[in-house]
Amino acid sequence: MTKYNKIVLASLVLALATSGLAQTEVAVNDDMYRGLRALGAGLALGLGAVGTGIAQARIGSSLVGAVAEDPSKAGSLLLYFLIPETLVIFGFLALFILN
Repeated sequence: MTKYNKIVLASLVLALATSGLAQTEVAVNDDMYRGLRALGAGLALGLGAVGTGIAQARIGSSLVGAVAEDPSKAGSLLLYFLIPETLVIFGFLALFILN
């Protein structure tokens, strides 16, 4: 059995085990988790923005160097600069879902 097959098998077993241990809906006071939801939403947006900033800093410096060598590729390379911005969009999505 290869390493890849072991990873897939372990993932499948864990996924099935967690769905088997899922509980039914329990009546819980909603005010009790309001602070945790706000913390989770803030972390989702904040960490997404920090990750985007780190990625765009590295991609941006490479983009400037590549455009300096061949300015005709600026439009296609700009797409690679904008791809990490989806992290912030997902952070906003999590923020609105949690609140």
